[in-house]
Amino acid sequence: MSRFICAIDQGTTGTTVIILDDELRIRAKVNKEFEQIYPRPSWVEHNPEAIWQSTLATLAEATRVAQITENDIAAIGITNQRETTVVWDKKTGEPIHNAIVWQDRRTRGRIQQLIDDGNEKWVQKRTGLLLDPYFSGTKVEWILDHVDGARARAQAGELAFGTIDSFLLWRLTGGQVHKTDASNASRTLLMNLDEIAWDDELLELFNVPRPMLPEIASNSEVYGVTHGVPGIKDGTPICGMAGDQHAALFGQCCFEPGEAKCTYGTGAFLLMNVGHERVHSQHRLLSTMGWQLDGEVTYAMEGSAFIAGAMVQWLRDGLGIIEESHEIEALARTVDSSGEIVAVPALSGLGAPHWRPSARGVIWGLTRGTTDAHIARAALEGIALQNVDILHAMENDSGDKLVQLKVDGGATANNLLMQMQADFLGRKIVRPAITETTALGAALFAGLAEGIFKNLDQIRDEWRVDREFDPQIDAATREMHLDLWHEGLKRV
Repeated sequence: MSRFICAIDQGTTGTTVIILDDELRIRAKVNKEFEQIYPRPSWVEHNPEAIWQSTLATLAEATRVAQITENDIAAIGITNQRETTVVWDKKTGEPIHNAIVWQDRRTRGRIQQLIDDGNEKWVQKRTGLLLDPYFSGTKVEWILDHVDGARARAQAGELAFGTIDSFLLWRLTGGQVHKTDASNASRTLLMNLDEIAWDDELLELFNVPRPMLPEIASNSEVYGVTHGVPGIKDGTPICGMAGDQHAALFGQCCFEPGEAKCTYGTGAFLLMNVGHERVHSQHRLLSTMGWQLDGEVTYAMEGSAFIAGAMVQWLRDGLGIIEESHEIEALARTVDSSGEIVAVPALSGLGAPHWRPSARGVIWGLTRGTTDAHIARAALEGIALQNVDILHAMENDSGDKLVQLKVDGGATANNLLMQMQADFLGRKIVRPAITETTALGAALFAGLAEGIFKNLDQIRDEWRVDREFDPQIDAATREMHLDLWHEGLKRV
């Protein structure tokens, strides 16, 4: 009899629930979007209650689609948009402010102050991260400073802080468990990456009271059990948890040092397994957690591009040149080239390896002959080209040259984009049979904790490839594209 795992993938634009069996077959996949809130330019918020309602709705629909009952779910795994920050009342469970999303840039001034005061070097050494509004530290500080009475209540132990994993775990357990996993904790600017523990000096720097912090746990253990969740039996173990990119690295079976993946979602995120010892980047990449299993830590190196799929959404919603996101591939294929147009997708600043929070998007090289098809093709090229900068920095830091890059996320269905990525990187691109590897990683962590999967070897044996993309352009053409790209970067 099959044992089913429920994976909750709480993303930036919506919540997806996947039901998998013990042979890694997807029995159901359901997604529900929720509202994006933009109070001011460069501010991005979510209503935590909308996130919770989307979770409940997708849980109910997924079990219906899978044709299973509440008794058939053996384990629940959670993966989530990272850095997004929630503060809530411990008694009522009610958030005291909208969640501040990872894309939000409102704390740029505070970050610059911290940099000017000479804090970046020691913070990076302690956390593996750079000082940037992207991370949670200044987000929680902002909430405490802008909600009346919040700081005093936090110091008194009345408020809880968490990333979305913690918030969902709290709600799923009926307010009984306040924990986070090591991968999400590593993205807050508050955790010592060597000790895998909250750091008092960092808490002091960001003015975050320790009583509001969750307990840090590993990525695969029983954190708690469900209580009062419609459609889910009380007592169902919640036993796998990881930030979305860490879950995707695991779901791509990048279990050995030097193996890497890129997830194409709202942004694009490249992670490389670097083994059990941290690698200190010389090219402004991040040192971060891969995962923690059975007391052993696997580290990763990460480079993030803040905008990938969101660039396509902007072409759809902002410019209106397509009606549905998937139409961009067909439109881009109607021209043979972008006509030397460069689109830099810096709609929320530039991430690694540039780290320019104030950067803005650019479409450069327009002529009277430019059409919507040229812009569409240039947008796809920009998504791919920004990853080349990240991967080259990663190879220089690690000393290893990748043979292949595994890819996942919704945009990997775009074959033109995947071919562009292979061409511009000059590397093989490998797309797995299950491209929802973020949810898959959460399910694998949960399945390991419950004994549904015996070990990593069993998981690797069951992992399957859908398609591979080999480079099809010569070195000179590749360099031409890279030169144009770097000229475009000068203009953001």
